[in-house]
Amino acid sequence: MDRRTLLSGLAIMPLTLPMAARAAQIGENVPFPPLSAARIQALPAQERAAWKTYFQRSEAQMAADKAALRAERTGLKEIPADPDDGNGQNTMPLDKPTEWYGTDEAKLITANILSFQTPAGGWGKNQPRNAPPRARGQAYVIGEEPKRPVGDFDIPTDPKWHYVGTTDNGATIHEIRFLARVIGSTGDAAAKASAIKGLTYFLNAQFPNGGWPQVWPLEGGYHDALTLNDNAMISVTALIGEAGRGQGDYAFVPADLRVRLLAAERAAIAVFMALQVKVDGKPMLWAPQYDALTLTPCSARNFEMPSLSSTDSGALLIYLMTYPDPTPQMKAAIRSGVAALKSLAIEGKDFTYVEAIDARRLIDKPDALPIWGRYLDLKTLQPIFGARSKAIYDSVADVELGGRKGYAWFSRNPQRALNAFDQWRLKHP
Repeated sequence: MDRRTLLSGLAIMPLTLPMAARAAQIGENVPFPPLSAARIQALPAQERAAWKTYFQRSEAQMAADKAALRAERTGLKEIPADPDDGNGQNTMPLDKPTEWYGTDEAKLITANILSFQTPAGGWGKNQPRNAPPRARGQAYVIGEEPKRPVGDFDIPTDPKWHYVGTTDNGATIHEIRFLARVIGSTGDAAAKASAIKGLTYFLNAQFPNGGWPQVWPLEGGYHDALTLNDNAMISVTALIGEAGRGQGDYAFVPADLRVRLLAAERAAIAVFMALQVKVDGKPMLWAPQYDALTLTPCSARNFEMPSLSSTDSGALLIYLMTYPDPTPQMKAAIRSGVAALKSLAIEGKDFTYVEAIDARRLIDKPDALPIWGRYLDLKTLQPIFGARSKAIYDSVADVELGGRKGYAWFSRNPQRALNAFDQWRLKHP
């Protein structure tokens, strides 16, 4: 049996009851098993060498990153405060006139970006870049995560070393894109060196099978998973493809690096093809995250269970439809993915705030546009919902209040993929 169609036994309790007969709770989420030397040793012999090399490279880079920060702090009387958090992307605009990227305002942002790049070549997330550059000995990323209860999947292995180099929330990707705009406008040599280091970071972080983790060097937990969620891997693949072809702002990329980037893009697209989940032998959609070693859907946060994702699948389909010369396999994946989205659309409903319960609820609305459940059961394809308690439900009404108010359990974003397909199929009949 194709292992992509299997539920990982480490990931979720089986969901086998018919919809009408289910209790409110239909499963329980369990944590993702991170990459480890022991798990790699259990791989088939022909796969071990590449993964051992990858894992050792990650461990060595983590040690080097930490050593660099320790060296900076040697002799300091006081360690600088951690950088502030905030919406980093808003402080790195990509839509300004070319001449703006040579202004003092842009120079301040550039200096901040350069100073916070980790020795590995990545950046942390949620950091405003229109702030002063990093001080000697200052942490590369924002401070500790909030304290969480025992057993929460979000608890970092090392609270003082979390998201140090990540693609979460567009980090690293957006910094490189901003630097590319600066280089195109000013030719800034330091910005060019930093951008090249950032692109090389993606090459070092790429799994042997072509995917990427959410955080690199690997930090454990679900951050080691191959991550499509929130466009992470999609955005990396799009960026290295543009850079590899020297498109737009990326004329500065050296020829030898372009070759490597295009090879990485091909590997990423190949794994996208391998990740399309089959249900009863039929190619359907993609999961938000996968165990990199088994390519089976896996959990992320407590309330993010192994599942298919209509939103992440829609985003991936849009990316695949932008590829200039799709292979027959890519065309088949696009067509089957679009067909799956069409079949899973929910008509006559809206996910909206209901004052009487102070939360959002899926309600009848006959004239509403189609809407999709964000997460779909891997067997029944019905919408499913997770709670911080790790419980999995078949109704959003059973999720705790905060989850019902603040999480996008339903979305209309997949419609964008259907709209794009209407144009794409004219060029690819």
